[in-house]
Amino acid sequence: MSQTVNTEIEQLEQQFEAMQALVKSEGELSPSQRVNLLKQLKKALLAEQDSLICALNEDYGKRSEFDSLMADILPTISHLNYTIKKLPKWIKPQRRSSGLLMLPSTVRVYPSSLGVVGVMVPWNFPINLTFGPLISAIAAGNRVAIKLSEFTPATNQVIVKICAVLQDNVFVIQGEQAVSERFSQLPFDHLFFTGSTSVGRHVMAAAAKNLTPVTLELGGKSPVVIAPNMSVKHAVERIIFGKCLNSGQICVAPDYVLLPKDQEMAFITTFQETFLTMYPNGLQDDDYSAVINHAQFERLSQLLNNAKEQKANIYPACEPSIDVSERRMVPHLVTQLPADNDLLINEIFGPILPIVTYQELDDAIAYINARPHPLALYIMSFDTDVQHKVIAQTRSGGVAINDTVLQVALEDAPFGGVGASGMGQYHGYEGFNTFSKSRTVFKSYRFNPRATLLIRYRALLMNVIKRVFIR
Repeated sequence: MSQTVNTEIEQLEQQFEAMQALVKSEGELSPSQRVNLLKQLKKALLAEQDSLICALNEDYGKRSEFDSLMADILPTISHLNYTIKKLPKWIKPQRRSSGLLMLPSTVRVYPSSLGVVGVMVPWNFPINLTFGPLISAIAAGNRVAIKLSEFTPATNQVIVKICAVLQDNVFVIQGEQAVSERFSQLPFDHLFFTGSTSVGRHVMAAAAKNLTPVTLELGGKSPVVIAPNMSVKHAVERIIFGKCLNSGQICVAPDYVLLPKDQEMAFITTFQETFLTMYPNGLQDDDYSAVINHAQFERLSQLLNNAKEQKANIYPACEPSIDVSERRMVPHLVTQLPADNDLLINEIFGPILPIVTYQELDDAIAYINARPHPLALYIMSFDTDVQHKVIAQTRSGGVAINDTVLQVALEDAPFGGVGASGMGQYHGYEGFNTFSKSRTVFKSYRFNPRATLLIRYRALLMNVIKRVFIR
């Protein structure tokens, strides 16, 4: 391990210990502190939004401004506005019933902060996936430690500058794998991780040694089911949006398509035509983002090469389809894949879209259920019976009907996976709850006949309990 890495780890440990000491000495953030910090954060984000867009473009080589605004900055600001508006309601204690036996008394459930929480951020949407969990954690009264991805250095610099307005309540650490590993080993009061399923397993194992609860926002193979009675044109338009956003480098991107066998060629032709309508300059369109780095580009290229070697059919959305020097790749539709091909097994995380045909809708449902539960499930059908059937007979983190990806942007609805696609959830009130501990406070009053009954009339009390309450 290099001296630089050792220094980064030492700084991480020192900052973590200082934050723990701060929590012990000052307790949780007050409601007014939380609102004030969130407002300061919003002001800093708005002031730096142009810098963030430029930094993302630098990190990617080419990051569509639309992608940065639509998927990074807009949801972050929306989340902030919603949280600031709703926080006064969320922090109020809930009244609960103490029951007849416990009278006279009151019960209140208070949302209490956890303490120091850790947030591990991936490279694909570094703004949204830094500030989304951070906003919920601050709203719940916590202090927050953030580990940024080493693959977005320019964006990280701007994020560090923005987080400075939160002072000692947040610290941000950078560094490579060794720093990430040490970060996940710290005894946080909660650890929030966004990334791949394989890395998520290691994070959970490290956290388990400290009994640290975790939220894992992972991924998986999110299918699109095109019903037999669905217009191919309508389906394609919605799929292209979700698959081309950030060039498919998003955890809820459509990962493969299930459609009736007789619609396969119509789907391919319509996809190619529609892609050029939405991205007129094809591979060089300003609204189409590059792949993040050389390693990811090589991985995707190798997936296509392996498919070719196994005699699969590959249909690029347009020609030219690949620019190695700029790490650009248009969507590639792939058919006739063997079942053991990696494109049908692991999350693709890029602009490659396998097509799997079916004879009956039940076959498509069976195909989904034979695989790990996806983070998202997309149903393309205007038939409510079909919609209900697919939802009832499958499991997934979330569902979008006749659209893709947009369910992630809902600030008033939970987002999270199930099984291999993750555990826990955030956004909106559910995000506030994720970073809170529901604390029950039971209060008895000065006049309390219950104590006398327990001491002097226990036999009578037992008789009443048996006759009235245990029945």
